[in-house]
Amino acid sequence: MAEAPERNLALDIVRITEAAALASARWLGRGNKEAGDGAAVDAMRVSFSTLNINGVVVIGEGEKDHAPMLSNGEHVGKGGGLSLDVAVDPVEGTNLLAYGRPNAISVVGVAPRGSMFNPGPSFYMQKLVVSREARDVVELDAPVKENLKKIAKALGKTMQDLVVFVLDKPRHEKLISEIREAGARIQLQTDGDVAGALMAVDPRSEVDVMMGTGGTPEGVLTACAIKGMGGQILARLDPQSYVEKESINESGIDMREILSVNELVRSDDCFFAATGISGGDFLRGVHYSAKHAVTHSLVIRGKTGTLRYIESYHNMDRLSKISAVQY
Repeated sequence: MAEAPERNLALDIVRITEAAALASARWLGRGNKEAGDGAAVDAMRVSFSTLNINGVVVIGEGEKDHAPMLSNGEHVGKGGGLSLDVAVDPVEGTNLLAYGRPNAISVVGVAPRGSMFNPGPSFYMQKLVVSREARDVVELDAPVKENLKKIAKALGKTMQDLVVFVLDKPRHEKLISEIREAGARIQLQTDGDVAGALMAVDPRSEVDVMMGTGGTPEGVLTACAIKGMGGQILARLDPQSYVEKESINESGIDMREILSVNELVRSDDCFFAATGISGGDFLRGVHYSAKHAVTHSLVIRGKTGTLRYIESYHNMDRLSKISAVQY
């Protein structure tokens, strides 16, 4: 049956990512990632307090590097309204922000309570992210060249036209070599695999696929967006230390299981928002003029698949007089 339009929570949570981006952008290139991240966390916490939701943070980024964070299990919102799982990354790419590099973003995802995969003590997972056109042709354990051939065919491209996003880490030395041997192009970034995954499914981006091991919390968070964009993420926990591996074993999570977008977020009724902080290929960063700060955001509603790209002009004089957020 046809349904009347429901409230789009993505248009509420984008105010939260905008606030975090505005607060943290003042620290661009100043070399203090804790201060930039802390400003974003404080802005998010204040902004969440205005929403009539009963939210519990399932993905609170920062735990593995002792950064400022919205803690796992923390309750956000006024306490009424919808019961939601909440995933946050106030600054995805704290090093990118601290050193003035592109693609630092602020990100929030929400979904009905109990629908998000809880990674427990897992910090890292192997990921393969593709757009709608290639979502049914890839396998996580297939050889790199085979996956790239199938992706190229699904996208109507030659192998030489493909662009693969990979984090520039020592653990990816073999992967990078295999991609080059296959003949595809590579976009290497030091940090920011949420941005990389989003670019792989964003119809405006030149990136066609993301491969490699990145953060487990980031994988769950990104799945909220991938759901709405119709793409696919295939993932498996990939601990990078003995301590992490033992902690996962003790938690009872199966490290052999391959998780798809539908296991990472088990409801289509999810929402996602991201706002650029430092700018880059994906989302432009915060720009300041004499009277305004300009932000650029992506908001997605999973149920309808609607994507919105929002450019907002914030009057800083008025905001500074009424807002509890320190801009």
